[in-house]
Amino acid sequence: MARRTLSTTTAALTTTAALLLTACGGDSDAPDDIKGADTGGSPSASTSSGADSGRPDMSLPSYLKVEFEVDQPSDSRHAAALDNAKNYILALNHGITAQDPEDPAYRFYSLGNATQYARKQIQSWVDDEWTATGTDDYYDARTDDVASSGGVLVTMCRDQSKFYGKNVKTRKIRYTKESLNDYQEFRLLMKPPQGGQKIWKVLQIEVQGRVKECRR
Repeated sequence: MARRTLSTTTAALTTTAALLLTACGGDSDAPDDIKGADTGGSPSASTSSGADSGRPDMSLPSYLKVEFEVDQPSDSRHAAALDNAKNYILALNHGITAQDPEDPAYRFYSLGNATQYARKQIQSWVDDEWTATGTDDYYDARTDDVASSGGVLVTMCRDQSKFYGKNVKTRKIRYTKESLNDYQEFRLLMKPPQGGQKIWKVLQIEVQGRVKECRR
């Protein structure tokens, strides 16, 4: 995992509106394969329920997995920043499957633009009557110091080729073909704990699509 100090311009990260988490994999020009309804499944916790830690519940249904193939940084600050960048992504998925644009999970791990981004993402899934199923995969993470703010920039590749939309009413899954559209790069600007806070939070998020370097 690479570490380097970034210039002050890193702090100006903004949300890339055209490349939303709502993209459910595959080439938009390819025909969709609408399969029969699946059997659903009961929720299974992929993280702590939060009951003992005071953190929000981020359990996911059994039909959705969020996987992180990342190495833990030796630097404790970077490790904490990476952990809560992962929690933010988990919280996004929790909000989608809970069908709750005001879900407390993403709000616990975000501030400012990152909170707005998550709310809009979840709302768009709810409005279109879709939830998520399959596997949402993140890998090749690196952490970089942001000299101007004392923050840390977390960068990860994403593979959503096996991440699909499922209609909440019919429970039919929208399968799509693997393409370069499935590979993205996430850049999350992490703000260190402030005042009485104890955790790093995502302040800004930028998503770049069709990233050849992330294709495996």
